[in-house]
Amino acid sequence: MRLLDRYLVRQVLTGCLLALLALLLLDAVMAFIYEATSHDDPRFGAYQAFLYVLYTLPRRLYEYFPTGILIGGMLSLGALAAHSELIAMRAAGVSINRIARSALKAGVLLMLAVFLVGEFVAPVAERKADGIKLGDRAAVVKGAEGRGLWFRQGNDFIRIREILPERVLQGVHTWTIDPEQGRVIANLRAARAHYMPTKDAWVLEGVVESRWQGERLVISRHPRLQVANLLDPQLFRVLTLRPENMSLRDLSRYTRYLKQNHLDAARYELAFWTRFSTPLSSLVMLMVALPFVFSSRRSGGFGQQLFLGIVIGIVFFLLNRMLNHVGLVYHLPPVLAAFLPLLLFAGAAGWALRRIR
Repeated sequence: MRLLDRYLVRQVLTGCLLALLALLLLDAVMAFIYEATSHDDPRFGAYQAFLYVLYTLPRRLYEYFPTGILIGGMLSLGALAAHSELIAMRAAGVSINRIARSALKAGVLLMLAVFLVGEFVAPVAERKADGIKLGDRAAVVKGAEGRGLWFRQGNDFIRIREILPERVLQGVHTWTIDPEQGRVIANLRAARAHYMPTKDAWVLEGVVESRWQGERLVISRHPRLQVANLLDPQLFRVLTLRPENMSLRDLSRYTRYLKQNHLDAARYELAFWTRFSTPLSSLVMLMVALPFVFSSRRSGGFGQQLFLGIVIGIVFFLLNRMLNHVGLVYHLPPVLAAFLPLLLFAGAAGWALRRIR
């Protein structure tokens, strides 16, 4: 049985990886054509477009993962059925459940791989991709995580202790330098800042401002202060990620922050639970593929079955996105919105497998 397990795992892994590779290549080519032809900036040419698409591949892999697993599982297991290998296994006394368990072992390996990609590779790669699009504006970012970030805008040097999603800053400290005298002429500290798109300005809270007027230092305090040019909002594409591309640690930390401040955390909770439901989709998609493979062995219409399987993969993708958005709009529990499509498809696949004899 171990030999059979290894053989089935190898076949399923090969089929799934080839399907994912085909989907990635097709999407990457389309994305490269779009990126190379849709920018007016002459500094963003074909090479920059290639690098941008290259860095977005982990995120694209994560998004296409369920559909790719379904197609790859059907292709690999369908090839075994076409060569009568599944018939030979059944004739040797191997049950359908035993074959399914062997195939699902490949799903477990794929699940672990895509979890690592989504948790550690995709967020870092997305930052690099956004940095390529921003070009020179991204070069002002200095520093390291955990020690704050440094920026320079003209004669202003800015240090930010922590940057949160939704363009929220914690611990803002700015210094304004006189270029002629080479000394600090103004100093500002703020406990918190957030960007207001409607006014194209930053609102600082808990502000202490120090400014030299001749030989005299004037210190003023402001509960709230509006500043027009603190930071270029486009820089946040480099410094922050969408919830879907944040790590579990960052999602957990920011969700706690929102709840402690009585703010809506549903979007980030949903992204947190989706980080678990997406890898689990590898097992569910293989379960969905199995009934098609065994039924096509008898009907002989594997091409039709494959087409139907692709349609089901697309339906799963759209249903998952729709339920995620519906859950946010109608305030469904985020864990339910994240796992409901998996539960529906897993239940349907289990029912179909039980009907096969």
